[in-house]
This record gives sequence, structure tokens and C-alpha cells, in this order.
Amino acid sequence: IDILARFVSEDTIVYMHCHDTDDEHYADLAAMREQLAGFTTAEGRPYRLVALPWPEARLNRFGQRLAPSYANFLIINDAVLVPVYGDEADAEALDVLAECFPKRVIVAVPCSPLIEQGGSLHCMTMQLPAGVL
Repeated sequence: IDILARFVSEDTIVYMHCHDTDDEHYADLAAMREQLAGFTTAEGRPYRLVALPWPEARLNRFGQRLAPSYANFLIINDAVLVPVYGDEADAEALDVLAECFPKRVIVAVPCSPLIEQGGSLHCMTMQLPAGVL
């Protein structure tokens, strides 16, 4: 889920949104947004939903679609590290997340090489099983 939707506060969720009706993921992302709209907080209030842009499709050397996602950000101390991909949507994603995290510095981190491995920034920081290193 960390490439599709993330909590940014106790009552706000950012989610990946696709404007291109011809994109193969458009319908699934629209359905996800509708599902998120039906969720409520413990107090019964709907979550505030904030759309993140969908980067242009990228393919690996085998022609398989990669998964660049701005939702794969990493919250650290006083900053939020945001994956960027050299895409036109990078600036919009940074602006959206800056609004979501007004007390944190937003830092763009180039992550195109990471998506080649099947993940991105947040994925890279996850736990490693014992014996891997």
C-alpha cells in the first residue's frame, strides 16, 4: 500500500490519482479513491483525501511497466524525503506533500534506479531479514 495511499495525519490520506483515462491503471485507481472515500476515522468522520499525481508510464529493459510512486515517501525527523523520477509531475507531488507536511522540510530524492528493483524510497528503508548483510 505504500505506493498507493498513505496516512499523512490522523485524519488525512494521500493517494495516487491518475487523470489519464487511457492508462491501464486508471479504473483501479479510481476504484481505490472511491473505497478511500468510504472510510471513516474512529470518530466516524470521513478522511480528508489528497491526490498525488501519477507519473508517466516507465518501462524496464524487458518492456515491463515500473511503479514510480510519490506515495513512497519517507518521514524522518524534521523532513520528508520524496521520491522523484525526472517526471513532469515531480514538482506537483513535492508541492502537494509540502502542504501535507507544513512543519517539515520536503527533500526530493532521485529514485529512478530504485524502481528498476521493484520498489522506491520507503521500500529501500524497510527491515532486512537476519543474515542478509
